[in-house]
Amino acid sequence: MSEIKDTILEYVKNEYLEEGDDREVTYDTPIISGGIVDSFSMVSLKVFLETKYNISIPDAKASPEAFDSVNNIIALLKELGVE
Repeated sequence: MSEIKDTILEYVKNEYLEEGDDREVTYDTPIISGGIVDSFSMVSLKVFLETKYNISIPDAKASPEAFDSVNNIIALLKELGVE
């Protein structure tokens, strides 16, 4: 699961941080409530996860809380059977 965590963390850093943004993003960094990912970007993150891990994330489970940190995303993926 650590490889998946690293993949998601790198995706978030590469896709959502502006060049020169020196904020440190870790597995526990609040990416939604912290303003790194907005609601539109959350949709693209959901699509990335669904495509990368060949899953479907029900809209009811795709909440800002579920996507607010890499660790929260990992918990959601585990719930959906991604190992």
